[in-house]
Amino acid sequence: MNIVLKMELDSMGTKKEVRDSFDNVLSQIPWLEIEGDDTSSNVQRLCYKAKYPIREDLLKALNMHDKDITTAAVCVYPARVCDAVRALKAAGCNIPVASVATGFPAGQTHLKTRLEEIRLAVEDGATEIDVVINRSLVLTGQWEALYDEIRQFRKACGEAHLKTILATGELGSLTNVYKASMIAMMAGSDFIKTSTGKETVNATFPVAIVMLRAIRDFFWKTGNKIGFKPAGGIRSAKDALAWLSLIKEELGDEWLKPELFRIGASTLLSDIERQIYHHVTGRYAAYHDLPMS
Repeated sequence: MNIVLKMELDSMGTKKEVRDSFDNVLSQIPWLEIEGDDTSSNVQRLCYKAKYPIREDLLKALNMHDKDITTAAVCVYPARVCDAVRALKAAGCNIPVASVATGFPAGQTHLKTRLEEIRLAVEDGATEIDVVINRSLVLTGQWEALYDEIRQFRKACGEAHLKTILATGELGSLTNVYKASMIAMMAGSDFIKTSTGKETVNATFPVAIVMLRAIRDFFWKTGNKIGFKPAGGIRSAKDALAWLSLIKEELGDEWLKPELFRIGASTLLSDIERQIYHHVTGRYAAYHDLPMS
């Protein structure tokens, strides 16, 4: 490991933790449902959970029931975008619908197919698109081709936000992670994201520091703020706070908002709700105590 990265990681445990409240953590979690067995009813359940992520009685006990706490986005497969848009409209809320695309998670379909998948998701109402890059372009040093592909993704998104998944666990080196991060931002990405959550190695602090330094370098050179989204392996409220601390240390408080920071973690919301339940009741919740979690 790079000695500078090692020093940064070793020092994290001694730095002041970010004492964000649970509502700040919740506001930055897109509650994900991207399993292959998605159905219309599952998406409806997901959207309800996105609007009401914590039981109302628990929020009242914390005097947070009037804060309109929701998750940052609902993320689904392209074929379920219509279901999500319909369900959220029926619920009377404006939570963004995000869609994975471009042959998620491998990104190994034809370019025309990947572009059409983006366009269809946007037509169906997705306002955020999570694309995956062709990792082979990174591994073989075809940087211009990678840039050209992401530019085409950007154009296909139209006004929808583009979140580019680098799948860092498959890029071979931290140097490649930095280069891919810079190219994704130069090509028009609104966010760069560590992983699909399907790789053997997902979000890690060494990779995150490299990506965050790239975001900082890009901001210094262009004045443009690009968002960051770690995904995969973030399962507990404690994990989430560690990531919030890292963002604060590397990029500052201005990045600690849903427009510039998200956490992709399917199981994280459940743990946050269980921690709140324990704080309020003094006991740990059984699964039936927290429905749809």
